[in-house]
Amino acid sequence: MSIHPIQDFVFDFGAVIFEWNPIKRIEQHFKGEWHGFKNSAELAKNIFGSPTWQSFDRGVLSMTDVIKQSSEKLNIDHDHLRDLIAPIGEDLAPIESSILILDNLVQRKKGGEEIRLFYLSNMPEPYARALERRHEFIKWFDAGIFSADVREAKPDLKIYQRLSEKYKLKAARTLFIDDQLPNIQAAESLGWIGVHLESPELLHEKLISYSNKFSS
Repeated sequence: MSIHPIQDFVFDFGAVIFEWNPIKRIEQHFKGEWHGFKNSAELAKNIFGSPTWQSFDRGVLSMTDVIKQSSEKLNIDHDHLRDLIAPIGEDLAPIESSILILDNLVQRKKGGEEIRLFYLSNMPEPYARALERRHEFIKWFDAGIFSADVREAKPDLKIYQRLSEKYKLKAARTLFIDDQLPNIQAAESLGWIGVHLESPELLHEKLISYSNKFSS
């Protein structure tokens, strides 16, 4: 079986390019008060993994609605929950090692390699706009899709297909990096090469396995 060089690199944002640790965020904000849940992980799941939050990701609920509905469902003070959720777009910080890797790919592209960079991120609209405003390096990407902008979210195949069809991705030459295994499995079902990134520190190690030209 012939191996084709990777041409299109598709990156998730949370926990790949930007720091995202919902359990840590919950622990820092609620400081041991888990509002009836057994631990911070359970509370994080019921906030950030809920159907309400998924609707926020898809752009069908506003931040105001998410805070209100989550407050009522979880019996958490509205303002306390707002103070957790509202600043996230401003708080998301780039992962320095990942930015260095992106820069390496950009330099390879400038050197003549046939490389394109894309992002495919489940991201609520206010956070997406904050990231675009705050971080110039997002312009390094050739293009990308935020879930809220198209009202589709991973792992729904439609959002992968939208990116693929619009930018003529060739599945066998497309590498997709994401921290969530179901998102990787969806990409692989379309023939993309999936990289499940359990920790952002492993990004270089994972990528080097697919590109012998990749260097730090």
